[in-house]
Amino acid sequence: MSDDVLSVIPTDPHWQPEPAAADRTASIVEDLTPGLPGGVDVEIDVTWHDTLTVVDCGQNLQKIGCPHCGASIDTEWWGDLLEAHCDDGFATLAVVVPCCGTATSLDALDYDWPCGFARFEIAIWNPERAWFSDEELTAIGDALGHPVQQIRAHI
Repeated sequence: MSDDVLSVIPTDPHWQPEPAAADRTASIVEDLTPGLPGGVDVEIDVTWHDTLTVVDCGQNLQKIGCPHCGASIDTEWWGDLLEAHCDDGFATLAVVVPCCGTATSLDALDYDWPCGFARFEIAIWNPERAWFSDEELTAIGDALGHPVQQIRAHI
């Protein structure tokens, strides 16, 4: 069986909220994702990561583009990079892209289906909705105390 995960992460990959702000935000997210009427409630995981952790879109990833030369970056390169850091996270997002050899940041790459990096994440498993609206993201960010972005994964 496959799952869909809608994650909300801070726009600054290094930023982490205080526990009270995280609790307040998780409550808002829960109200926005009640599941199906008469069905099972969705599962919401709130996680503080010790290191920068990838929050990717899973099987939704179509392509990755270089922000410098515009070339497509091989998704196998991306997969190998994730595998190399799956246990210990990322100490830095600095990377040299294989297409043009330019130094950049992993969070600056052009992902077709959003991907991100974070030290804090709220993940909603099988949320029975595609995305949060801009207004909902603003409310979530206000509760958290920092602007947020969303990532939708199919795994």
